[in-house]
Amino acid sequence: MKSYDIIVVGGGPGGYVAAIKASQLGSKVALVEGDRIGGVCLNYGCIPTKTLLRSAKLYEDMLSAAEFGIDLGPQAQPAVNWSNLMKRKEGVVNKIVGGVEQLVKFNGIDVYKGYGRAVNQNTVVVGDETLTGKNLILATGSSVMVPDIDGLTDAMERGFVIDSTGAIMLKEQPKHVVVLGGGVIAIEFATLFNSLGTEVTLIQRSDEVLKMLDADVRSTIQRHLISKGVKIITGAKLERIDGGTVHYSVDGQAASVTGDKVLSSLGRVPNLKGFESLGLKVDKRGVVVDDHMETSVRGVYAIGDMCGKMMLAHVASAEGIVAAEAIHGSKTSIDYKKVPSCIYSFPEVGVIGYTEEEAIKAGYDVGTSMFPLSANGKAVAEGETTGFVKIVHDKKYGEVIGVHIVASHATDMIAEAAVSMELEGTIYDIAKTVHPHPTLSEIVMEAAHGAVDKPIHMIKR
Repeated sequence: MKSYDIIVVGGGPGGYVAAIKASQLGSKVALVEGDRIGGVCLNYGCIPTKTLLRSAKLYEDMLSAAEFGIDLGPQAQPAVNWSNLMKRKEGVVNKIVGGVEQLVKFNGIDVYKGYGRAVNQNTVVVGDETLTGKNLILATGSSVMVPDIDGLTDAMERGFVIDSTGAIMLKEQPKHVVVLGGGVIAIEFATLFNSLGTEVTLIQRSDEVLKMLDADVRSTIQRHLISKGVKIITGAKLERIDGGTVHYSVDGQAASVTGDKVLSSLGRVPNLKGFESLGLKVDKRGVVVDDHMETSVRGVYAIGDMCGKMMLAHVASAEGIVAAEAIHGSKTSIDYKKVPSCIYSFPEVGVIGYTEEEAIKAGYDVGTSMFPLSANGKAVAEGETTGFVKIVHDKKYGEVIGVHIVASHATDMIAEAAVSMELEGTIYDIAKTVHPHPTLSEIVMEAAHGAVDKPIHMIKR
């Protein structure tokens, strides 16, 4: 039996960050991980998908080379080499996993390979090892949801239906993919396969994709995907799945579509197995925690997807730091309305804070200002003019309470909004901030000018 100050179960972006932070604060830490360090995000999610999306964007750009004055020549026909695409993905993932493993080792953290089971709040069993700790941080993540749809489980077992992990491990490029769902993961994979030349049909239950986002964002992304050739079927009820054939109905009318592969992206559920003995309070989202990530059991903390607050890697990491600091006496917390979310579609999406609809419902005297990419010099030069920035602010003080960006580098630019909102910045602050020219970031300043009075580079009557 080995004793520690803190046992962290789960080595994903929440767990390994919590372990490193706890070690930096002076604790003796054990980290339990059943797979590879980095969790789903690093090994099967964030990093591999973004690596593949980079290849897809390059391929898409090469097909448009003539528009930029670049002739590839009669023999230079770009083609997708699926095998090499996957090899590059594996190389990137392995490099980053190796780097994280070195960080864990450098910080003196003991790593135990296996799936942890809690005997009580101070004891965790991993294989033949029994670990004891003064505090426990649970960071076991989530798994793909498998709804009760007739034929779905059978089709998954037979390999016709895949999840996001299966999608990044395909041996061959499919000719036609049917995507079930209209959330972030569904949109990213629809973008990926469409850009690489695969026919994509996306089936969504609601009347629009990305229902949780601002109306202007979701309508822009949906229109753009359709313009790129993605077939989007909304208002659909999934009836049954027979191999690679999806049977659905719209307004009571039966229809079906068949793909080489069916990608099921219908949500995720927290991984709670192995901790039943703790008697943790759980709601429909996952483990219930307080502002400092402590559960209903004193000394036991839960972070990341298993809490279900925001199933994002950077949220898990931030929560890991909060938990580690709480154990060491520093009571910090996270304002989830000031946490950015990103979609790596083409164009990208970066959002933070209230949507216009949410702000109105919350009782704010809402003001909004939009500035289109088509009026930005850098965007025109790059040929990436689909998109905009939208600032949602409280008219009383001018405080920025939401920013929504659709642009080729939206996932990077949204950080400016995050800093502004963390500092309780206003539209006046952003308008007064001198932005470099020519950059896409100027659209944020222009939208702020529009909120205060009028933008400089757009006619606003």
